[in-house]
Amino acid sequence: MKISTRTTVVGLATLAAALGVLALGGASHGLSQAKAETPKVAGPARVDDFMLADQNLLARQLYRMSDDKAVVLVTYASGDKQLHADAPALMALKAAYPKGVDMLAVASRIGERRDPVVADAKAAGLEMPILFDYEQLVGEELGVTRAAEVIVIDPKTWTIAYRGPVDGAKPAVDALVAGQKVALTTREAKGELIAFPERAKAATFAQISYAKTIAPIIQAKCATCHQPGGIGPMPLNTYEQIKGFSPMIREVIRTHRMPPYLADETVGAFQDDDRLTPQQMKTLVHWIDAGAQRGVGEDPLKKVAFKAADWPLGKPDVVLDVPAVKIPASGIMDYQHPVVVNAMAEGRWMKATTFRISDRQVVHHILTGVVGTDHAGDTFSESQWGASLGGYGPGRGSNIQPVDTGVWVPASGGVGFQNHYTPYGKETTEKTQMGLYFYPKGQEPKYILRTFLIFDFSIEIPPNEEFHPETSYITFPADAILYGITPHAHVRGGSTQVSIIYPNGKTEKLLALPRYDFNWQYEYFLKTPLKVPAGAKILARWTYDNSSRNPGNPDPTKTVQMGEQTSQEMMATYLHYRWADETVARPTPDHEKALGANLLMGILDDNMDGKIELAELKGGAQGPVAMLKKYFALIDTNHDGALDAAELAAASKLMPRRGPAKPDATPAAQPMPAATPAVAAAAAAAESKAPPAASR
Repeated sequence: MKISTRTTVVGLATLAAALGVLALGGASHGLSQAKAETPKVAGPARVDDFMLADQNLLARQLYRMSDDKAVVLVTYASGDKQLHADAPALMALKAAYPKGVDMLAVASRIGERRDPVVADAKAAGLEMPILFDYEQLVGEELGVTRAAEVIVIDPKTWTIAYRGPVDGAKPAVDALVAGQKVALTTREAKGELIAFPERAKAATFAQISYAKTIAPIIQAKCATCHQPGGIGPMPLNTYEQIKGFSPMIREVIRTHRMPPYLADETVGAFQDDDRLTPQQMKTLVHWIDAGAQRGVGEDPLKKVAFKAADWPLGKPDVVLDVPAVKIPASGIMDYQHPVVVNAMAEGRWMKATTFRISDRQVVHHILTGVVGTDHAGDTFSESQWGASLGGYGPGRGSNIQPVDTGVWVPASGGVGFQNHYTPYGKETTEKTQMGLYFYPKGQEPKYILRTFLIFDFSIEIPPNEEFHPETSYITFPADAILYGITPHAHVRGGSTQVSIIYPNGKTEKLLALPRYDFNWQYEYFLKTPLKVPAGAKILARWTYDNSSRNPGNPDPTKTVQMGEQTSQEMMATYLHYRWADETVARPTPDHEKALGANLLMGILDDNMDGKIELAELKGGAQGPVAMLKKYFALIDTNHDGALDAAELAAASKLMPRRGPAKPDATPAAQPMPAATPAVAAAAAAAESKAPPAASR
């Protein structure tokens, strides 16, 4: 038997003894004894799909494990004596199947949180993914009553083959691994009871009021997209529609697919949080479980005239018509980079933008930026853009600036676009419009909103790997205020976490998406803007799923590197911020230059020690990585085997200029607003401490 190195908490002698216990347990309580057992545990015969985040904030979805021979779940409760006593046997069971069997714990007890659970599991010697069932919906559906219960699932049928103490689990797993049919065996678990308060109310679920309870939830959290003209694929505007789609509604709630707000509920707090609350999730699922009863009262949704607004933010101040593009039924389209003339008579401070898309199926994303030309049809690369004017992605159509911040749009020039279209089997023509909204004259913002992209052109994702990690960071050279974060990857994007590392070493998680979804790309604006002190790092950690378990993966057998097309990958994390000492009257362009100068170190320094070793130079046969590899010994002037910031800065001056905005990017260092009379007057007034002249 091959022993996995991941089970080092169990010594060889302990492992052998534990396996012996499992074998004895199988003889006494195995499959041959199934008919003699008296089932004492209530639970379903078949398990429905679910997705939960584990202790590392990685999503684990049951039905994605369909390639397994068996799936083993262990009910978890911190401090449970039986669970701690069973730990060696549980780890032995896990080690006995290095391939083809996933073993995961499920923590359903109310109040369980990551840090205490991680510490408890370490003390017990348990090394496996621990899934957090905060709403208890998974534990309820599984019929969980106690900790230290092992539930063995057959992925071919999603039926339960065994449930009970660990000492009876191995025969069921062995039989499934051998491809045999397994009759259900149940025994009572010995761990402490886990309370499920909602379970006692099950008899009342059929009385949940559709009119008073369900319809208001649907109207507030679902119908905004699921209405005529909305981005949802079907309307949810009447009881009949909701009832018809109720099995799907239950599934997408339990797999956390809808509403498509992907941030983990335990990390950060955000504006415009569209998630269902835990109570709303439970109410909807319980109502559907009880038959989605109509009940009494009128259908309040039938009184609402549902129709998505053409311009959700109201009539724009300026509408730009993007040149129509004919999209073929199939094939790969290069990115389109049109420029649209900005016909404004004077410069203005932008407050928001929004987009009208004629065929949402074909538009993957749109990015925009100020460009210095008034010639329609010119093509400008993103590295030539000025300030970002926002963008469009699935689920994201509007960009609203934080309070009292704005982006300067000059009168002369135009708006550059980066448009990514993806054919979907039908020839179509896309006619996009962009609406711009400005601050009223005399009410201009005080601060300049900036956008910086943390990215990594050196990513290299091996084939058939489910959780491949990549990291990148940026060091802030001056105090800043962080407003929001926008993650972006392609179809192999698995998860992302964004953290701040303060100069004293303290780390705080700001955003976590346990499962990134290529089809839903949101901006996450912090509920309370965060002060980022000089010297702090913003760190982006991504995992990529290049395995066959990823339903969107075009080819799990290929090594994947950075590229613009959907079949390639990106690692992009946009930061929306302002400099703490910068106002529209006192710009600080040097901060932007210093920030951009830190980018290459953050891209290549995977172990975050402030130096770049030769082993960290991966990916790319040309460009900066290739040059650094070729001349590493010459660049390493102090001959310590690594490139420090000074050595890297010296080498960067000799490199071909690479647009940091490539690809899917806004430029790292945005130029300041044009010196309009109002800005000049404000700056002069600030210098003289005199009231500024009348503004635009």
